[in-house]
Amino acid sequence: MEPLSLAVSKRGAYLPGPAVLTDIDSADHPGKDGGVDTDTMKFVVLALLVAGVYGCGNPTFQPVVSRVVNGEDVRPHSWPWQISLQYNSNGEWRHTCGGTLISNQWVLTAAHCISSSRQYRVALGKHNLLEDENGSLFLGTATIVVHEKWNSFFIRNDIALIKLEAPVEFSDTVHPACLPADGFILPHNASCYVTGWGRLYTGGPIADILQQALLPVVDHATCSKYDWWGSQVTTTMVCAGGDGVVSGCNGDSGGPLNCQGSDGSWEVHGIVSFGSGLSCNYYKKPTVFTQVSSFLDWINTTGTLSSHMEPCVLSLAGGVFQTANGPATDILQQAFLAVVGHDVCSHPDWWNVLATEAVT
Repeated sequence: MEPLSLAVSKRGAYLPGPAVLTDIDSADHPGKDGGVDTDTMKFVVLALLVAGVYGCGNPTFQPVVSRVVNGEDVRPHSWPWQISLQYNSNGEWRHTCGGTLISNQWVLTAAHCISSSRQYRVALGKHNLLEDENGSLFLGTATIVVHEKWNSFFIRNDIALIKLEAPVEFSDTVHPACLPADGFILPHNASCYVTGWGRLYTGGPIADILQQALLPVVDHATCSKYDWWGSQVTTTMVCAGGDGVVSGCNGDSGGPLNCQGSDGSWEVHGIVSFGSGLSCNYYKKPTVFTQVSSFLDWINTTGTLSSHMEPCVLSLAGGVFQTANGPATDILQQAFLAVVGHDVCSHPDWWNVLATEAVT
């Protein structure tokens, strides 16, 4: 098996994350302190992640897409689902990863972008990270859920969900992307675009202005060849690029691979995961993305459980607490119980058919 090379800097290991993309720690960029088939159903989010369909993937300011081989500044706010994930470094907020807004309160990013020791915020509606901009906002995180099977050694299941501390109101600058259909596989050479504030080239500076770059999809049969990525890539990943000219690099991890459906709406098909440590744009080492269509069940379940776990207090007199065969209580008791939605409670491994819509 071909070992994964990591680009190493004085700050530690980086996984590749548009003109170039990479990270594990990702880039250290100071953020401005601000306080595809039309017959296929489009998902802003699945099940109870949906806060209401708002024409996902259709920005007010359409991106100017071309077949340029190098990264370029984007048209302002043409990728309004792109977010900057930032962490607090001694009172200064720094860009570390990208991400994708998929509903009014949920952001999709990479698992390797998350560290339990850091405080995060999400910058939405940004174009230039160094400027105050109308239509941008900064929100803290209510919940961060890393895939339970995330494996940092083999880089498997590199996906995480961030629940914002408050719902956002969609606008010209803040707008969700669509999610692809379950199990959808992009065809070889499909034209998709990677976006982010990552390094402009290997070892180069971090971009201030959001960048975009065309990255044609490389199918699994090609990407898994021994002189490409070999067994390092799995069928739950998407490869794009590999021409030795354009790729992802440090600072763009967690960001989207944007692919346009035949109806013109944009879907996030990939999450920037890794690339070659030899160079961001190494020949036959395309940028590798977590394939979103392989994780829709996880996205749905994660969002559903979080959305339904509303606090309630149960009070009982004479009831039995802790164990089924324990003693009854003489004094009125109370216990915290999280409400579980019917779609979860009726799962085969929960209460199944015994849980009807008439019970809670």
